[in-house]
Amino acid sequence: MNSRTRRFQMAGPAGVIELLRDEPAAGETLRGTAVIAHPHPLFAGTMDNKVVQTLARAFVQSGWAAVRFNFRGVGVTEGVHDEGRGETSDMLAVIAAEAADGPLALAGFSFGSFVATRVIEALWPSRPMEKIVLVGTAASRFEVATLPPEAHDLTLVIHGEEDDTVALSSVMDWARPQSLPVTVVPGGGHFFHGQLPLLKNLVLRHLRS
Repeated sequence: MNSRTRRFQMAGPAGVIELLRDEPAAGETLRGTAVIAHPHPLFAGTMDNKVVQTLARAFVQSGWAAVRFNFRGVGVTEGVHDEGRGETSDMLAVIAAEAADGPLALAGFSFGSFVATRVIEALWPSRPMEKIVLVGTAASRFEVATLPPEAHDLTLVIHGEEDDTVALSSVMDWARPQSLPVTVVPGGGHFFHGQLPLLKNLVLRHLRS
């Protein structure tokens, strides 16, 4: 967390939601707001997860405000885990409060990617996104939504070759019918240990394209 990071709370569908908002450096032109979803709440997933932090840093470095939030039951966020249903409502509420207008980007890691696809499904085409980043998409564990064809050029899907939490094959099975490209990090695991700088650079390249 840096001097341009704000920790705060807002009212959500199940009570209080805890958030972090990171702003670009003073004087930079703000490109829009990116909302980033964290991994599974029942397996220690929080908005402070290192992959989620890496995504936030990449967005901020590219001129976006980055909003992270804790799903229900995590930190001081109220409510209980709802297998993606309530979490989708939480993310939609955060978008309505923190990114009500202007350019919008969405990102998620693992369970957060699953939730992000549900949000895209709910908002598209009334609120299209400028950029989408899905990391370690939990396609083996949840019914990850199909992305609109118009969103493909805006989307970066990243997965570790040796992910032993979500097999690369399951992500390929999800992506193949959509002809959606997947960027594979050689030797990468689910949490990209030792490869977070590479992950950040891949996201930066996508955001700047």
